[in-house]
Amino acid sequence: MKWRLAFSIAAALLFATPLTHGFTAGDDQQGQPKKPVFRGNTQIISVDVIVRDGSGAVVKGLTQNDFEVLEDGKPQEIRSFTFEEITDKPQPGLATAELLAGAQERLADETSRTHKPTAGDEPAPKPMASDELAGRRLIVLLFDISSMQPEDVQRAVDSATKYVDQKMSPADMIAVATISSRLDVLTDFTADRTKVSGALATLGYKEGTATPPPAADTASTDEQTAADESTETADTAEMDMFNNDVRLRALRALSDTLAPIEQKKSILYFSAGMQRSGEDNQVELRSAINAAVRAHVAIYAVDTRGLQAIVPGGDATRASGRGTDLFSGRGVAQQYSQMNASQDTLASLASDTGGKAFMDSNDFGEAFARVQRDMSAYYLLGYSTGNLAKDGRFRRIRVRLKKSIPGARVEARGGYYADRDFAHTARGDREQQLQEQLFAAVSATDLPVLVNAGFFRLAADRYYVPISVAVPGSAVPPPAEKDKDRLELDVLGVVMDEQGRPVGRIQETMKLPPGSIGTLTARNILYQSAVTLPPGRFSVKVVVRENVSGLMGSFEAPVVVPELKQARLKVSSVVLSTQLQPSGSGKSDNPLVRNGQQIVPNLTHIVGRDQKMYFYYEVYDPAAAENAPDVRTSLAFYRGKVKVFETPVVERSAIDAPSRKAAVFQLEVPSGSLPPGFYTCQINVIDSVAGTFAFPRLVFLLR
Repeated sequence: MKWRLAFSIAAALLFATPLTHGFTAGDDQQGQPKKPVFRGNTQIISVDVIVRDGSGAVVKGLTQNDFEVLEDGKPQEIRSFTFEEITDKPQPGLATAELLAGAQERLADETSRTHKPTAGDEPAPKPMASDELAGRRLIVLLFDISSMQPEDVQRAVDSATKYVDQKMSPADMIAVATISSRLDVLTDFTADRTKVSGALATLGYKEGTATPPPAADTASTDEQTAADESTETADTAEMDMFNNDVRLRALRALSDTLAPIEQKKSILYFSAGMQRSGEDNQVELRSAINAAVRAHVAIYAVDTRGLQAIVPGGDATRASGRGTDLFSGRGVAQQYSQMNASQDTLASLASDTGGKAFMDSNDFGEAFARVQRDMSAYYLLGYSTGNLAKDGRFRRIRVRLKKSIPGARVEARGGYYADRDFAHTARGDREQQLQEQLFAAVSATDLPVLVNAGFFRLAADRYYVPISVAVPGSAVPPPAEKDKDRLELDVLGVVMDEQGRPVGRIQETMKLPPGSIGTLTARNILYQSAVTLPPGRFSVKVVVRENVSGLMGSFEAPVVVPELKQARLKVSSVVLSTQLQPSGSGKSDNPLVRNGQQIVPNLTHIVGRDQKMYFYYEVYDPAAAENAPDVRTSLAFYRGKVKVFETPVVERSAIDAPSRKAAVFQLEVPSGSLPPGFYTCQINVIDSVAGTFAFPRLVFLLR
């Protein structure tokens, strides 16, 4: 079957909402609002537009007839038109507005996916109408305290406090929130400077009023973290322990909560960058952007690390350079690459939602000024799209002026993703539904899914890439009594190269044995497959559907197969496992199958104290002296910067896998020998004959 990438990530999205009541078609020539017009089977697409002249000032006084809107190149009829202008004059009443109520619960439900309403649940407060908030700027100050060092937090708090004290206008309504492992709203939208300043003061470190960030080298912090996890949500929350998905869901939860307010809103997102761990779900990023655009929320990302200097030999946080990297420029290039990678996600959040990213600057005042300026005056256009297909595809929008204005430029988002109606897509066969999700840029994430890949060399230009898929059993809805013995999961995945061409395919229907439903809540459902790839950069996307309820989830991540020919010491990926299972009979080319047992990867890197930890990796083409290699390895476990345990050195003086020319290591560590907490495991590998070495690392939580 021929595979194609249906569409790619777009530069911008748009707000789309079905028309359920009516809309105002604009003002008539006498300046009186027209009566609402009710239409059936109509979908109104709304987009905010800023028109600037050559000097950068907003062009005012334009009318509906001055604009032209095209969707996928087709002209559209503008059915609603308003000009929003916010002045800084004193505003009557409305000192506070409870708009973010429910955002924390929304994120909790998104994270655990196991929320079940109880009799004591109270309905969420009814959001305020847009006309009650007319003439107000709604700005959320969101601090990502999980990514920032104390000095980063203080720098951001100082700039926000200065803005509140000196530049906050009577039209501004500010909310303050933080995100770490959960979303905390410190104060809802308020025009009271005292309340905003008080919320910011709880984050500052100068007066010692804030809770210090967790220290990885203190046992009490880590043990408390492990103890605080509830048994109901631990197996789903642990899937986000080592990636950015919770942060992205927090942005989506805030956007969804603000969506009923039909005016422009802004989130000032203070972060020290989003470090890519290789386990981040790219679908979550696109979902967060899509939710922000649908809600008319512009994200202004601020890198709180400020202006950073790249030192050729590395700063005090890095070990000294080795080899020729210090002199060839390779070390500096690697530092630039790491810094840019941590800023890429912030830049995408800003540019794709109509905001702006502020990087490499110690003065954050421009971010606040830009937010005020962008929200001061804008046009809001609405048109009725004729494309009602709920296929989840990207619809490109172009807004342009009919009249000529010297130097004028139009700022508007470039499109939107259509809704996806699962009832509609289910009319086709199930294979088609899965494929639509597989190639959708914003696919379903209702069922939590985690995907992990590794690499093991088979030949000089051929690598075995195991792909593991995990679904927490507690997230699978219990079937009805008539379906209690029928639990199936469809898995469909594709591996693509950098040009978007499919190079590998995954497809399987997993049938769980009868009687296993009652034990799912404490277990993960694991599926393993593999593809053979050459060195290069690839991406893998997997869609999983539960076939009784139709609940679906997806996960997309990059896969890098390194060119080991260039490595001084050739080491495979490191697999952490807590389970070995019989592999069956027959010879297998799977490197994870040894002596009749298969090593099952632990995808979440969460280990119980009653489990054994297995670390598996291979060293290729070790140097030999008198036809015998001498490869030595050990495992060092760190909590923060403190080494708390190290295994004895293991030596290998023979090639264990002649076909792969590999020395194979499988080290076992009893979890009970370590106290609970977060750990970094450094794998020390030394080729004594060649005098080369490598120190790959991985992190895990022992609870």
